[in-house]
Amino acid sequence: MLLQDHDIIVFQGDSITDAGRDRTDSESLGHGYPLLLASALGRLYPEKKLTFYNRGIGGDRATDLQSRWEEDALALKPTVLSLYIGINDTWRRYDEGEETTAEAFERSYRDLLDRTLAAGDVRLILLEPFVLQVPGLDREWRSDLDPKIAVVRKLAREYGARLVPLDGLFNAAALADPAYWAADGVHPTPAGHALIAEAWMKAAGIR
Repeated sequence: MLLQDHDIIVFQGDSITDAGRDRTDSESLGHGYPLLLASALGRLYPEKKLTFYNRGIGGDRATDLQSRWEEDALALKPTVLSLYIGINDTWRRYDEGEETTAEAFERSYRDLLDRTLAAGDVRLILLEPFVLQVPGLDREWRSDLDPKIAVVRKLAREYGARLVPLDGLFNAAALADPAYWAADGVHPTPAGHALIAEAWMKAAGIR
């Protein structure tokens, strides 16, 4: 199992991780999968005395994480780092014309992992970005997103990280009704956040 006694678990990423957290409260976990995981793991393993931090910020890309990594990740002294980034690296190409190539995404992502491991003995859990095709919304992003998903998978193998394969899981779950899991194809509903939390625990060897 991934978790050990007195672990400090830091969740990093974009709006899916942010999930409405109160940024004036350093202990706020938001309303999404970080809160679900903290609640579930705290109940399952009270003797481990786990600590949880959420530092996701809506709209962030991998390069944005680089600029705040020291303050919002390394300064928290994580023993477990959960990293979920990538959908905005694709989205900005289609809404603002700002393309992030898979190569640039990999350089930024690799830098985050290298800096994290250089700072101490940290166990990594990486979450794939995903997108669903919701009727009525233009989310034909596969040609841009798929190479970035491949980067996350590649780096998980290379760095010995646990991988949460969200793209396949969400697209399988969403065959009948994608909006049930992510109304806009990107941001999870409560059911979608529960799916992420369940997949995270499975990847961490908990369920």
